[in-house]
Amino acid sequence: MPTPVAEWAARDVVRHLCEWFPGFLAAGTGLELERGPSADDDPVAAWRVHADAVQRLLDDPATAGRLLRNPHIGELPLAGAIDQFYTVDIFMHTWDLSRATGQDDRLDPGLCAVLLAGMEPMEDVIRGSGQYGTRVDVPPEADPQTRLLGFIGRDPAFTPAPAAGRG
Repeated sequence: MPTPVAEWAARDVVRHLCEWFPGFLAAGTGLELERGPSADDDPVAAWRVHADAVQRLLDDPATAGRLLRNPHIGELPLAGAIDQFYTVDIFMHTWDLSRATGQDDRLDPGLCAVLLAGMEPMEDVIRGSGQYGTRVDVPPEADPQTRLLGFIGRDPAFTPAPAAGRG
């Protein structure tokens, strides 16, 4: 099923969320997350195993004082790094999956406004990273979610095309 992320189906979004973070975590902390099945084989199980592993990491008193070290972002407390990078990625991709599957796609407007305010001053760096699409123009008076979606390169009016053969 197509998503608002160009050339990505819903399974691709789940695969992205389950695959990029373990490498980021291992490189910055040496910690390895439990891996589940491939998102290609079972996206629901892949997500459940992955999300549970991240939660166990956050709940583990042994990792409470751990730092994540990265040459691009420096040194951050592990929980803060997870919140700043991983949770935000999940938050934004929630809209992609919700929109692709016809579910409630409303995001917290306060968090949308905070993220947008933090990202706008770094727009050149963000665009240069290749991790965000070309900005989609939205009306300046649009709500925070619509403005955030446009900023990260999503068309807020995206609707998946009906699957062939459905009537």
